[in-house]
Amino acid sequence: MKTKDMVLTGMLTAVLAVLSIIQIPMPSGVPITLQTFAVALCGYVLGSKRGTISVILYVLIGAVGVPVFAGMTGGFAALVGATGGFLFGFIPMAFLVGLGVRSKHKVLSVIWGVAGLAVCHVFGVIQFSIVTGTGLAASFAMASAPYLIKDVLSVIGAAVVAVAVRKGLAGANLMSSEQAA
Repeated sequence: MKTKDMVLTGMLTAVLAVLSIIQIPMPSGVPITLQTFAVALCGYVLGSKRGTISVILYVLIGAVGVPVFAGMTGGFAALVGATGGFLFGFIPMAFLVGLGVRSKHKVLSVIWGVAGLAVCHVFGVIQFSIVTGTGLAASFAMASAPYLIKDVLSVIGAAVVAVAVRKGLAGANLMSSEQAA
């Protein structure tokens, strides 16, 4: 990895950490956050490889206890708790979002992003179901369904914002013009 790539990866990891801290608590225990927007932004800006690395770093930083997860929490307990599946699901989500960037087609890029979001929600619902002892349908109704519209809009918003970010990075010679296109 080049120094520029490491710096960009670290920067987006920091953006993800900051946007994850802000939360609106919900009765289900799954808070409303900007995490899905930030994860999608990592994938859209950095691509599948570096975007995934950025999210893995975020999960590892939180796992060792740095309070970067929703509501300024951290530690291994967050990963094995009711919402930990979403944290693990962010990793394949970033990868799939990043694959969408390769397509160079905006609609296809968003479709890849929504596919990544779906995988993230599957991880989240399964772990929520296991930890809470709730059936899959009830877990979906509590931990996924209420957030789907917000999360799809987050993916679309990240795709739009990423275009400007990539152009800005290319203009600053931090990303090649081919990567920014």
